[in-house]
Amino acid sequence: MDVSALVLEMGQKGKNAAKLMANAGTDKKNEALRIMADLLQEKRKHIQSENAKDVTAAKESGMSKAKVDRLTLTDKVIDEMAAGLREVSQLPDPVGEVTKMWTRPNGLRVGKMRIPLGVIGIIYESRPNVTVDAAGLCIKAGNSVILRGGSEAINSNRCLSEILQEALSRVGLPGDAVQVVPTTDREAVLELLKLEDYIDLIIPRGGEGLIRFVVEHARMPVLKHYKGVCHIYIDEVAEYDMAEKICLNAKVQRPGVCNAMETLLIHKKAAPEMLPKLAKSLRDAGVELRGCEEARKIVPEMKEATEDDWYEEYLDLILAVKVVGSMDEAMSHIAKYGSDHTEAIITTDYRRAHRFLSEVQSSVVLVNASTRFNDGFQLGLGAEIGISTSKLHAFGPMGVEELTGSKFIVFGDGQVRS
Repeated sequence: MDVSALVLEMGQKGKNAAKLMANAGTDKKNEALRIMADLLQEKRKHIQSENAKDVTAAKESGMSKAKVDRLTLTDKVIDEMAAGLREVSQLPDPVGEVTKMWTRPNGLRVGKMRIPLGVIGIIYESRPNVTVDAAGLCIKAGNSVILRGGSEAINSNRCLSEILQEALSRVGLPGDAVQVVPTTDREAVLELLKLEDYIDLIIPRGGEGLIRFVVEHARMPVLKHYKGVCHIYIDEVAEYDMAEKICLNAKVQRPGVCNAMETLLIHKKAAPEMLPKLAKSLRDAGVELRGCEEARKIVPEMKEATEDDWYEEYLDLILAVKVVGSMDEAMSHIAKYGSDHTEAIITTDYRRAHRFLSEVQSSVVLVNASTRFNDGFQLGLGAEIGISTSKLHAFGPMGVEELTGSKFIVFGDGQVRS
């Protein structure tokens, strides 16, 4: 079977599975999720054996350390995947929920009910844990999912999909509700993007190049974020020890992810005392600093930042630093150079904190906390299928509710339109 026929058949199977999943009971979906979690831990050695093939090939090909890290299924990652599935199983089932109800003058009662989206296509790179996270969320929301991971994770993804399908079959749900494209042929991506009659939504997860490619070629709606240029603003009345702890976490804990801080903005009144201490801590952690003119006057060892640095998503131990004259200047900088992903303010001033929350228009805005919390699991969604920076139809981390749409329901007692 050629790639075009293979992908078309997957689309047809996915649509048939979606019809069955839309009417699957909550108990059966939850049981499937719990069995998935159990099987991941029971079959840990087999998963890691298949994953090791991918990791070895990735290292031999010269893949960056950050990407190899995302690819590797350690014991911790497997346990986190299983925990995510169990947490999703405990979340309320959104399908069938009536979110609004009102009565019209003619007596009609009108409401809105949550329904599954249908077939979700997900195209992603390097992270085989996405296979499990995405499948779990889609199943809970009554959807089917077609997953196309990167070629570098093909063995891992095939193995994981077989485990997930086994769990579905055990409870009488269609195994085709979770499908992984089994080929590394790049033509498969283009063929997926043509399946507007079968796939209801495409979610790309990866670098900006991948996302723009998907947006350009997809014939169905695309939920996207191009990159995460995340900012932390240290206000003039910030608590300095707190600011240092938060900034180190946001930049250093895992620099190769989209919710890591890429630009530090610091008020000119806080900078003379705070910036030298913070810069030393960051440099001791291996971070290269690129500063504006004012920042370099305070910490001369910084490299000079260029205009391009303010737009950059480094995904590495590099940080752009700018001294600002006010919170207004900080928010203007975020509006110009940001990507609507994640921003944080560190301040002890209640009114400034709430103004920052109100006026900064990113998908997650935090007060006195690390940008690394823009994550579905961390925010209590169980897991996430991605972080959307487009406001239709979801904004921010996408959990179970964001994988549903709504339909209108109407109750009458004989009304006709005049």
